[in-house]
Amino acid sequence: MNLLKKWFTVEGLLPHQHRNGELPKTKDVYLRTYKMAWPSAMEAVLIALIGAADMVMVGSLGSGAIASVGIATQPKFLLMSLVIALNIGTTVIVARRKGANDIVGANLVLRNALLLSILLSLVTCTIGFVFAKPFLTFVGASPEYLKDAIVYFKIIMVGQFFYGIGLTITAAQRGAGNTKISMVTNITANLVNVLFNWLLINGIWIFPQWGIMGAAVATALGNFVSLVLALRSVLRKGSFLTLKPDRNWRIELPVLKSVWNISSSALVEQIFIRIGFMLYAMSVANLGTMSFATHNICMQVMSITFSVGDGLSIACSALVGQSLGAKRPDLAIVYGKVSQRIGLLIAILLGIGISLSRFFLVDLFTNDPEIIALGANILLILSVIVLFQIAQVITVGSLRGAGDVKFVAMLSMISVTILRPALSYFLAYSMGLGLLGSWSGVVLDQALRFFVSRYRFAQAKWTKIIV
Repeated sequence: MNLLKKWFTVEGLLPHQHRNGELPKTKDVYLRTYKMAWPSAMEAVLIALIGAADMVMVGSLGSGAIASVGIATQPKFLLMSLVIALNIGTTVIVARRKGANDIVGANLVLRNALLLSILLSLVTCTIGFVFAKPFLTFVGASPEYLKDAIVYFKIIMVGQFFYGIGLTITAAQRGAGNTKISMVTNITANLVNVLFNWLLINGIWIFPQWGIMGAAVATALGNFVSLVLALRSVLRKGSFLTLKPDRNWRIELPVLKSVWNISSSALVEQIFIRIGFMLYAMSVANLGTMSFATHNICMQVMSITFSVGDGLSIACSALVGQSLGAKRPDLAIVYGKVSQRIGLLIAILLGIGISLSRFFLVDLFTNDPEIIALGANILLILSVIVLFQIAQVITVGSLRGAGDVKFVAMLSMISVTILRPALSYFLAYSMGLGLLGSWSGVVLDQALRFFVSRYRFAQAKWTKIIV
């Protein structure tokens, strides 16, 4: 009982020497974390489930179609690195302004971030559209599905322009604690995506049967809807974050500098992550279409487990930022630890669930017996990965929310960019383990990130960062 109290109560989580004032009740801390986290977690999980449904629909077109969609993922996110980095900085700074109850400052950050997001989205999406073939060829697209992959990639690049702008708005809303707005926006947009997938892939009713092109158009339509809903959330009167035509819409360099101080390191992190993921995907793609299709199916399941940690991480990041903005670093530590405890319990349940239902999960995507057999073995590995994955994602979210993005970037460079691709290649090719080896490398990558980020969190130096 004493061990449980030490592990789960506020008094047990925070030693006396680290306290800066009166502590809230344990019940209140968990309740606030829950209220902040459930919309983010629900949003992330439902989006991942919708993405899985998307892949199931694409899977009806064959393993080549699955590979076409999968191969486009890493170039897409690499091009989005600038916008994602901007959004990380936006969330952190808005959270600090929210904690200090600085409404004017928070809205100034939103306007400047939005102007920059429009420019960055336009430039990166244009580059992706024009150079689609070189990008996809570079990451290892096979000639048997390259043509479909190019069509798919070009269309989703058009949609990414709208998506990037909408993401900046919802990033600011998360920093302000408005996680429900982001949830409604993204879930609605993804439901639109699924609806038009069904209509355009299969040619239902008056709609054309476009196959893989239909999946891309559906994604672009969903992205446009997400922008419309995000804009609607900041055009309401009386909201903490609002966009008004009569406000100052000039670029304010001091504001952008404060965002850039966070975003610059976040950009380095994103580039390292995307390069690492791309190298990893390239090595898996070279294992053949069947292995790559299996990999993409299992990645869909992994995206669901990641989404749980990501949802908690988003909430934790906002709570840490708001606590530091309110000059309560002790509460920042408490919210970080509480989020980690919740994540651990969920990770254990997910790991057990995946291992018990592994054949059923793969069977949802394909009826190919080879893919089902291999995929079931990969999901056993995933049931171990998820224990480290969710814990490290939440811990890194705490550090990121405090502005400790330089450390996070360095960790990503070592673990994701160097360790994961190198280990995966060695185990898959040199040791002859194939796809099983590639995924075993992910276990080691996630474990390293977990232990190193936990050590950094325990040092508590991140509570002293000024942004």
